[in-house]
Amino acid sequence: MILRSFRQSGRLFAPYTPRGLLCCRHYPARRTSTKETLTSSRGFTTHGQRQQDVFHSQLEDHSSAAILSSLKKAPLVPQTLTEKIVQQHSVGLPKDKRVKSGDYVTLCPHRCMTHDNSWPVATKFFSIGASEINDKNQIVMTLDHDVQNKTEANLKKYRQIEEFATKKGVAFYPAGRGIGHQIMVEEGYAWPGTLAVASDSHSNMYGGVGCLGTPVVRTDAASIWATSKTWWQIPPICKVTFTGTLPRGVTGKDVIVALCGLFSKDEVLNHAIEFTGSAESMNSLAVDDRLAIANMTTEWGALTGLFPIDATLQRWLRYKATEAALNNPSPENGTQSMFTHERLDELFANQLAADKGAKYAKYLHLNLSTLSPYVSGPNSVKVATPLSDLAAQAIPIDKAYLVSCTNSRASDLAAAAKVFKDAASVRRGSIPKIADGVKFFIAAASTSEQAAAEASGDWQAMLDAGARPLPAGCGPCIGLGTGLLEPGEVGISASNRNFKGRMGSTEAKAYLASPEVVAASALHGKITGPGWYEQPQGWTGVVRGEGDGIREEDRMITAEEALEKVIGQLDRLVEDGEQNVHGPDSHVLKDEQLTEVLPGFPERVEGEIVFCDADNINTDGIYPGKYTYQDDVTTDKMAEVCMSNYDKAFASTAREGDILVAGFNFGCGSSREQAATAILAKKIPLVVAGSFGNIFSRNSINNALMGVEVPKLVQRLRETFSGVNPDVSQRNITEPSRNSDSLDSPPPAPQVTPLQEKLLTRRTGWKFTWDVRRSKVDVQEGEGGPKWSQQVGELPPNVQEIIAKGGLENWVKDQIEGSI
Repeated sequence: MILRSFRQSGRLFAPYTPRGLLCCRHYPARRTSTKETLTSSRGFTTHGQRQQDVFHSQLEDHSSAAILSSLKKAPLVPQTLTEKIVQQHSVGLPKDKRVKSGDYVTLCPHRCMTHDNSWPVATKFFSIGASEINDKNQIVMTLDHDVQNKTEANLKKYRQIEEFATKKGVAFYPAGRGIGHQIMVEEGYAWPGTLAVASDSHSNMYGGVGCLGTPVVRTDAASIWATSKTWWQIPPICKVTFTGTLPRGVTGKDVIVALCGLFSKDEVLNHAIEFTGSAESMNSLAVDDRLAIANMTTEWGALTGLFPIDATLQRWLRYKATEAALNNPSPENGTQSMFTHERLDELFANQLAADKGAKYAKYLHLNLSTLSPYVSGPNSVKVATPLSDLAAQAIPIDKAYLVSCTNSRASDLAAAAKVFKDAASVRRGSIPKIADGVKFFIAAASTSEQAAAEASGDWQAMLDAGARPLPAGCGPCIGLGTGLLEPGEVGISASNRNFKGRMGSTEAKAYLASPEVVAASALHGKITGPGWYEQPQGWTGVVRGEGDGIREEDRMITAEEALEKVIGQLDRLVEDGEQNVHGPDSHVLKDEQLTEVLPGFPERVEGEIVFCDADNINTDGIYPGKYTYQDDVTTDKMAEVCMSNYDKAFASTAREGDILVAGFNFGCGSSREQAATAILAKKIPLVVAGSFGNIFSRNSINNALMGVEVPKLVQRLRETFSGVNPDVSQRNITEPSRNSDSLDSPPPAPQVTPLQEKLLTRRTGWKFTWDVRRSKVDVQEGEGGPKWSQQVGELPPNVQEIIAKGGLENWVKDQIEGSI
């Protein structure tokens, strides 16, 4: 579990126990009263808690005092849409508790989807002593990743999954039916205003239809199967405001490719995103555009990407309900019957929306009217270039792909087919063939989407052009099956991820673009577009940045909004005054508030800091991949190889009881759980970093490993021992091998170490202490050196319980035994 402090972002894992360690995270949160902090179950406190309610001068100013007094009496704290949805799916909350960003909650998701990894989840399910699915209606299983693989081993796995699903009575979709995320949307499992999880990183896509979707690891999925529950920490929430309208020839894919490139410094890393804008702006984004945008918020670094339940979505839902009614599905074919007008009436009558005055961790904006077609790459989603710039370079391509859950719906297939149909119309002849030497692969997101494309003639038009059809599934997008990139080849794809090696050889180049750009490139044999976009007169560049993008002179606000603005300004003044009086590194902490420490948790954990000074240490650096698939690795061997791919000297330098401190984005990369258990094997009681990879954080809690984010500590260590911060510029990334069906979001940059650093692992002589009961950390910078303290969050009861049981598996076992 990972804890983070408010202003210093000090983030904490929990203490060493015989069963393991824990990892806690703390995010910036809106200011709460002392009473609320004491009675809530949020996972941490904030550094911003005041020593006194207001400054003395403000108490003497009756007008200021009156406003501040009114703040104290506010009965409800405004919630974001994300927080409202989580509120509805959280169980065991204290009475009147309103969840907020940073809270740890016990979740009961509306749906949980697993795909080809359903059998590994099943084996985990059995290993924890479970035998029955707790809620059959909650579970959906799809086969979509390796559908072209006809080997007996893969077919056996598929049979095992189907037999298990049939025996347990859960929803099951066989290989070739479609990609799991598309099925979740088109069949109504990802329902607006609900929360759905999946054992896949692109579950963010459900946000395109107003369903909060987020990934879970396999242990979480097994827990949900057995108990219907798992844990989640509500991330910091970023509000992205769209202004303007989407121009002709610009798509949702261009929007998200541009966002990934224009905001490429991890601005939204591990955030939940809420997209919003005026009715005019949002109406220009069709639901299929929203699905593409939400899908690739994963590549942008976010944990969710949520669109509002607005008029555009309502029209789409009504269409789905009418379509279902006209098709008159039988009760046995019940998934489409989820779309009924009666159910939609209920949804719209109780429609969720963010409260006015809801606070967000960040505010970004993008003017859609200033956007043009964009292309991502090569080999990085963080490199985004206007199509016009790349087209001018006449970059030849070898392969083109219209595949994946991102852009293979009927509207996408129609856009691509239109490229060939328009060319045929101009030539007054038949559909033209793709360029010589180019291979063009197409796969629909589902059989339903393919059927729609076939009915319209779009599918046949692309076949006539020379496209090679593939079964509905993931295929080349994840480097499986036919048509992978060979060494030296250049490919352009409408999929979502183009890291080196993702779609084939690491010596190939991969670009991402919209379906029409992919089709035009296949037709002409080089990266180009269909020519549908016309740049507006007077265009000077893409308008984007921080804030909501609305000019002050254009802003029309109500009296209520004006009061909120004044209150916000006063709140910031208090914060600034607090900093001026005490300083950002003050030893003065909030009034002491003691946290109950459950059995199994020591009140204090301390040790000497051993410093691994690098950013982006991935899970392969922590635990070598060659051991990941060996089941007979002993605990002693795990301890021996822990961090060995990062530094072979780590084993002899680090000692039992040390506190491991690393740089930023520690534990990025693949989802292997051994990255956490290897540190446990080394008997290191606490991990501290500037920040952690999200999947590593989940695996840490699930295995009772604890950690804390303290960026200030990393900075102080570097100032003392390195003399210079590392270059963390974005570079190409290689997709981790043997990881095509895992949950990883590959690191945003390769591992980097300060240029002047000689020791990869250093004993510092510094002492780090975590006071569990007082929810603070103390750092002694060597004998006779400075000493400073920082507030961190308290461990909430639901996470304490998981750690006290020795991890999520043991917690699930206890839940099962308690229900017998």
